[in-house]
Amino acid sequence: MDHEPLVAAGLRGPVLPLFIIEPDILRAPDSDALHFRFIYQSLLELRESLHELGQPLVVRSGVAVTVLETLRKEIGFDAIWSHEETGNRLTYQRDLDVKQWVEFQRISWYEIPQNGVVRRLKSRDGWAKIWEHRIARSAPIAKPNRLQNLPNLEVGAIQTADELGLRNSATRQASEIQRGGESEAHQYLSSFLVGRGKNYRRAMSGPTSGAVSCSRVSPYLAWGCLSVRQAAYAAQNELVRTDRQIPKTAIRSFLGRLHWHCHFIQKLESEPDIEFHSFNRACYLLRSNPSRDHGHFFEAWITGHTGYPFVDACMRSLRATGWLNFRMRAMLVSFAAYNLWLDWRVLIAPLARQFLDYEPGIHLSQIQMQSGTTGINTLWIYNPVKQGLDHDPDGSFIRRWVPEIANIFTPLIHTPWELGANHRSGYPAPIVNHLVTAREAKLKFSTLRKSALHKEEARRVFIAHGSRKRGRGDREIARRINGNDLPADRFFQVESKSPASQLEIDFR
Repeated sequence: MDHEPLVAAGLRGPVLPLFIIEPDILRAPDSDALHFRFIYQSLLELRESLHELGQPLVVRSGVAVTVLETLRKEIGFDAIWSHEETGNRLTYQRDLDVKQWVEFQRISWYEIPQNGVVRRLKSRDGWAKIWEHRIARSAPIAKPNRLQNLPNLEVGAIQTADELGLRNSATRQASEIQRGGESEAHQYLSSFLVGRGKNYRRAMSGPTSGAVSCSRVSPYLAWGCLSVRQAAYAAQNELVRTDRQIPKTAIRSFLGRLHWHCHFIQKLESEPDIEFHSFNRACYLLRSNPSRDHGHFFEAWITGHTGYPFVDACMRSLRATGWLNFRMRAMLVSFAAYNLWLDWRVLIAPLARQFLDYEPGIHLSQIQMQSGTTGINTLWIYNPVKQGLDHDPDGSFIRRWVPEIANIFTPLIHTPWELGANHRSGYPAPIVNHLVTAREAKLKFSTLRKSALHKEEARRVFIAHGSRKRGRGDREIARRINGNDLPADRFFQVESKSPASQLEIDFR
C-alpha cells in the first residue's frame, strides 16, 4: 500500500479514510469518463482492502471544504493526513481553500511527500540526490495491521461515471482499457519485471511492440494505485537477482523513467504558470492564429483524419484504448505543433482526455517540450511517413486502426495519396505537406532562437528546470545559454526519407 499518511494517522487513534468525488473537477476540460471509470474500479478495491483493516473507505460527493465541514460537525476531528499533490490550477485552488478552512477551524493538516517532487524547492542543484534518498534508497511503507473503526458512520455509495453523468470524449474499446486497482498495478509491474520487459529498450518505440513490452504502470502511478517507491523497490530487487528474467539494461532504463516521472512533475510544482505560459516566454506569441488552432486542422488531428495513415492510426488507437507509447505521443504533438502549427495550449485538454495515465505535471511539460517552447531542448520534428515505415513496416497497425485503406498493399499504405482518391475509400488526402511545413517550422525556430530574449529566457529555464545529470546534450545546452552559440542546426532533428543534403538540415 505504501501510504505513510494512513499509517501515521492510524498510530494516533481512529481514522476516517476519505475520498471526495468532486463534480467540478470531474467536469473540468481535462477530465473524462475514461479517468473516472479507472478511479471507480480502484475505489471498489480500496474500500474492500480498508474494510479488511477494520475501517472501510468513506466516500462523499461535493466541494471539498463543504464535505469536510459536514464531517467535522458529524464526528469531529482535529487533524487531516494526506500526501502532497502537484496538480493544475483547479486542484491547487481546491487545496488552498482547504488550507484556509483548516486554519480557520484550527485543524492540523499533515502533508507527506509521496514521490521525489519537492515542495518549495530552492534550486535544482542536488534534486537528484533527494530523489535517490526518497525513492531509490527507501523501502515502501508497510500497511497498518489494524485501523480503529468509527461505528455508525455511513460509508456512502461509490457512484459510477454514468451515474455522475460523465461522458467519454471518444468511442472506447472497454476490453482494451486497463482496469484500475492496486492488485492490477502489481500484476502489471510483476509481469513486466519477470518477462514482458525482456525487449523493453528495443520494443518501447513501436505502438504494437510497446503495448506488450512497456511496463504499462503509468495509470497506476497517476491515480495512486502504485507508488514510485514501490515500482523502484521492485525493480531494484529484480536487478540484483541472479535468476532475473529481463536484462539489467531494461531494468535500469525503467528506473531512469521513474526518475524522469518525478523530474517532469517537479517542473509544474516549481513553476505552476507553465499551465498557461510557455517555459520560454519568447515563445509566447509564436503560434498565435486562433482560427487555425480551432479549425479544420485541429479537428482532423484530434479525430485521426489528417491523411497521414500512421499519425491517424496512433490517434485512433489512443482514443480507443487510452494508451499509446511515448514515442508516438511525441510524434502526435510534433505533427500538431510543427506541421499544423497549432498552439500547444490548444492541445492540453483534448489530449488529457485521451490519456488514461494523465498526470498534469508530465503532460504539460511534455506538450511544451514536444512543441519546442521550453527553449532548452532539442526540437524533434518527426517525419510521419518515416515513423510508420520504421515502426509499422508491414502496415498491420495502420490496417487495424485505419480500415478505409486496409486493402492498400505495402509499402504504399504509408503514402496512399500516391495511388489517387479512387483507392482511398474516402480516406482524406494529406492535410499539409509534411516536408514543406517541417522546413517552415525549422526556419521560424532558427530565427527565434537567435533573439536576445530567447537566449535570456533559455538561461532562466535551464537554471530553474534543467536536468543536472550532465550528459552531452546538457553540456551543449549549457554552452549555448551561457553565450557560446552553437550552429542552429545542432538543436534541430528533422526526419526525412530524402537525403539530408537535399534539405540542408540535420536528419535522424
